[in-house]
Amino acid sequence: MASGLPFRLPAPSASNMNQQLIRSDRSMITMSDDNVMMKQIVETHAPDGREVDVKPLLYLVEDILKRATLQTDTSLTTSQAHAESEDKTNHASFAVMLDSLSYTIDRISCEIAYKGGADGHATTVELFNMLASYSWDAKLVLTLAAFALNYGEFWLLAQIYSSNQLAKSMAILKQLPNILEHSGPLKPRFDALNNLIKVMMDVTRCVVEFKDLPPTYISHEVSALSAAMAHVPTAVYWTVRSVLACAAQITSLTTMGYEFSISTTKAWELSTLAHKLSNILEHLRKQLATCYQYIDEKRNVEAYQMLLNLFEMTHIDNMKVLKALIYAKDDIQPLIDGSNKRRVNLDVLRRKNVLLLISGLDISNDELSILEQIYNESRHHGARLDSQYDLVWIPIADHSVQWTDPLKQKFESLQNSMPWYTVYQPSLIDKAAIRFIKEVWHFRNKPILVVLDPQGKVVSPNALHMMWIWGSNAFPFTSLREESLWREETWRLELLVDGIDPVISNWIKEEKYIFLYGGDDVEWVRKFTNTARAVAQASRIPLEMVYVGKSRKREQIRRVMGTINVEKLSSAWQDLTMIWFFWTRLESMLFSKIQLGKVDDHDPVMQGIKKLLSYDREGGWAVLSKGSSVVVNGHGTTVLPTLVEYDLWKEQVPVKGFDLAFQEHHENLHDIVHPCSRFEFPMTAGRIPETLKCPECHRSMEKFTTFLCCHDLLLQ
Repeated sequence: MASGLPFRLPAPSASNMNQQLIRSDRSMITMSDDNVMMKQIVETHAPDGREVDVKPLLYLVEDILKRATLQTDTSLTTSQAHAESEDKTNHASFAVMLDSLSYTIDRISCEIAYKGGADGHATTVELFNMLASYSWDAKLVLTLAAFALNYGEFWLLAQIYSSNQLAKSMAILKQLPNILEHSGPLKPRFDALNNLIKVMMDVTRCVVEFKDLPPTYISHEVSALSAAMAHVPTAVYWTVRSVLACAAQITSLTTMGYEFSISTTKAWELSTLAHKLSNILEHLRKQLATCYQYIDEKRNVEAYQMLLNLFEMTHIDNMKVLKALIYAKDDIQPLIDGSNKRRVNLDVLRRKNVLLLISGLDISNDELSILEQIYNESRHHGARLDSQYDLVWIPIADHSVQWTDPLKQKFESLQNSMPWYTVYQPSLIDKAAIRFIKEVWHFRNKPILVVLDPQGKVVSPNALHMMWIWGSNAFPFTSLREESLWREETWRLELLVDGIDPVISNWIKEEKYIFLYGGDDVEWVRKFTNTARAVAQASRIPLEMVYVGKSRKREQIRRVMGTINVEKLSSAWQDLTMIWFFWTRLESMLFSKIQLGKVDDHDPVMQGIKKLLSYDREGGWAVLSKGSSVVVNGHGTTVLPTLVEYDLWKEQVPVKGFDLAFQEHHENLHDIVHPCSRFEFPMTAGRIPETLKCPECHRSMEKFTTFLCCHDLLLQ
């Protein structure tokens, strides 16, 4: 392109310009048949196959049009914006491309300057004939570049004429000082001009975006893209028409003076074009959004399949797996180190045993409190190499839900409370990873703890059950370790209360009789405890009782505990977190067996756990033990009558012992009274067994769909 200001053909006279403007206005009204016009335009399109990367040129045009204003102190003219523009255009390839396009741009620039106010459609057709060999996006960007050359010259002189003598002389020739001196009355005109230019640029970016859609994921066979591409010629046509209208406005100012402009020029032409282009833009953006959605779905399917394949492969370390799950790029540090709250890279987890704590933002304080205790104990006492692991919180958030300030604050509060690694932002976890977590690892909103070995292999799909039952003793949290721990377990009281209440541990050591009981019926609790105490005194046995509540109905539990404390009926766990953990461990035992495929094992441990969980659903219940040994695990409908009928079996106490005499009478009553067994599995529970056998009669249980609302469902 020639250096300095471009050569200009003589501008038309004032009378001719007036007639041309009137004709232009009239043409917009009379030229209503878009189909006829577009057929004519499409017939000019004869691309020769050359590919032009128009983005660097578009960046340059954007920079010119942003700065082409009287408001030279805006942020758009800062050195930062200048540096960004240079970064995008200061390349050898761009210089070569510009050199090859400069003649075409200059020709269009002259055509616009000379015929901008003439018949808009005819001039547009001439421009399309000049650009026949270029693609639609290139036609548009080249035309805008030509316009930017003229428009930029106008505003460059306006900005510097007061401080540069050459610019001042040229500005006088163009009547710029007079125009700018009376810029107030011209403000509506300039506002309409700026608004139209903005819409023109928006349409251009949209057209260029369509050209840049990845052909690997979308083709013209896709309806959204084919519909949009069919509409692109119309968008290009009306944008070029708008360029001519803008050029005509500037030409009228510099050739006919501001007085003529104020009195004769109507801003309605610019507004009408802006409205038409806005409608076109809205349509294109909808189609573009549909295309992006289609591409995202294709990419998500590809990424999901990649994850499936990745977990079937053998790796030398866990980096590929962790990057695929958490964040694949290297441009940011995706983790927060909970110990010092600093950002770190995924490399801190390389070749480590990694536990992925996967949850939503509704993870309870009880869960976090107990997990933190177990985690901290492992840090303090787990110096051995065979017990080292790292924990990472993977927050799962719905990408379709707006990330509001309350949600952000909730996330940050949870993140700040965690001493282990956490993902920096939930948005880093892409949709494919979330789908994998839900479909393959069966995440259903309730937290899970997936264990990866140092090579990234899944060794447990959910070790949270192991963590609740055995704590860090379950390391390395593999399914094999889980099976091994179960083989070592027996049906004893320590299994139910291990690590929760040291007082009970002392009672066990002292070989005392212990009633562990629960329920939400105050009258039943009162009658049970009073009767049990009376029987113990009559039998002269050391008896302790402790109330452990229910797995739900927090408010009812509080009321029962209040009665127990006031009337001194028995001991009761005052910390509701202890009650939550007791029932969570029991449920974890059931889910652990489900996960191992052994939920219907007939061993005493599994039968005892299932009975307790079933009894909890309705009424009172009690477990009687002598020291560690469980004597009776019964529902309130059999345990209380056994105590009430003490006179019927008290003669057996001196002969057989209290435990055996109680057990035999309870079994006799149990054969008469058959309380229903019931289990409820929330849809968020993940793996739910297809069938389940009754712990009382061992027959297959019936399956129902239940809608439940307890108003205080979870202990939190």
